[in-house]
Amino acid sequence: MANQFDVIILGGGPAGYVAAIRAAQLGLATAVVEQEKLGGVCVNIGCIPTKALLHSAYLINAVHEAGEFGIEVGAVKTDYGVAMKRSRRVSEQNSKGVEFLMKKHKVTVIKGTGVLQSGKKIKVGSDVYEAKRAVVLATGSRVKGIPQIGLEINKTTVISSDEALLLEKIPASLAIVGAGAVGMEFADIFNAFGAKVTVIEVLPRVLPLEDAESSVAVARSYKKRKIDMLAGAAVKQAAVGKDNVTLEVQADGGGATQRIEVAAVLMAAGRAVNTENIGLKEAGVQLTDRGFIKVDASLQTTAPGVYAIGDVAGPPMLAHKGSREGVFVAELLAGHKPHPIRYDNVPSVTYCHPEVASIGLTEEQCKEKKLDYVVGRFPFSANGRARGTGETDGFVKIIRDRQYGEILGAHIVGAHASELIHELTVARENEYTVEEVDLAIHAHPTMSEAVAEAALDSLGRVMHI
Repeated sequence: MANQFDVIILGGGPAGYVAAIRAAQLGLATAVVEQEKLGGVCVNIGCIPTKALLHSAYLINAVHEAGEFGIEVGAVKTDYGVAMKRSRRVSEQNSKGVEFLMKKHKVTVIKGTGVLQSGKKIKVGSDVYEAKRAVVLATGSRVKGIPQIGLEINKTTVISSDEALLLEKIPASLAIVGAGAVGMEFADIFNAFGAKVTVIEVLPRVLPLEDAESSVAVARSYKKRKIDMLAGAAVKQAAVGKDNVTLEVQADGGGATQRIEVAAVLMAAGRAVNTENIGLKEAGVQLTDRGFIKVDASLQTTAPGVYAIGDVAGPPMLAHKGSREGVFVAELLAGHKPHPIRYDNVPSVTYCHPEVASIGLTEEQCKEKKLDYVVGRFPFSANGRARGTGETDGFVKIIRDRQYGEILGAHIVGAHASELIHELTVARENEYTVEEVDLAIHAHPTMSEAVAEAALDSLGRVMHI
């Protein structure tokens, strides 16, 4: 039947399209329902275009520092509009790449808004499609404002990351509400392009989910670049004008209130999952108290034959976590026994400069769990390659179990942290100890040597500090 498939996936983002590829590889007739461009938020208005802009920001700062490397340049002129258009081209290439992959693997793409029906069916417009094995929900998430204090996204003076990625020109001043990964990345970008940036975070420190030492290192770097950061501060009220916004910001614990006037506010205080108007209740799919779709260990929902992956299935709300869930469910539906997902070993990365990357437990979490642990650290300022490239900010920090050397957590701040973390991700996934990390010979001179030195430091025999 034309409208019948083995698997139907609702959503073509990183979770959905990867699930489709793997299901097709395993011989399942697969369809993806997507109302926007393939690739989802990540490819079109998230991860990919943001990283393109962050590279522009990196180059701007590198040019400012070029004199130290014997390169003389004149006045540096920046144009956010040009950088934005390049980021759109990069996104378009990636989205077209996903389209190609769907054709290559013979996945049927159904354009339109899908609504779940009972009996493993999806309705798109007036057409109904039936899944013989399963429907997989991968509808993702969206940005959200805080309307109760007057900060509802209006796309001009109160914007989200969606609008920030499409600006032709940056505002002269910008307040960013939320100092998680999204907020800190946009602070980096807008500061490089000349905006006066203020970051406001209600929790006691920026990047509050990261290890405290990582937060301190990034905050120090941002202060050098004259980015104002108000941590432990809440926006109590906002007055939104035609071309400016005035914020009343109060310090934690009922402290002093200050007024901040900016040309625009960027909302980066979390995301809302897309669970509305897709037929969940009618099909018997329940939500958790936090609004995510309730799933069991196999990612099946409370409705038989309906699975959920990606952001809607719960945290961490990361593209690579969703992709792995997509592979897991596809293999399960094909009759395989996929390797269980270790949610405690999903790497987290903030792509600001310096980059921040982590896996596992923070030191604070180790203390809360009353674990017997040892910390090993190595600063990039003592690393030969980092000195040569002038990228000496940051460190590698490894937290190990005292008795057996098991890696409990790892935290990297510095250039290429997003790449360096994976050595330790592989080590944890395979239960390598810090001794085994040291046994691998690290090429000299490389940034990766800092990983080996941090492992040695946790053993009390660091070499180069």
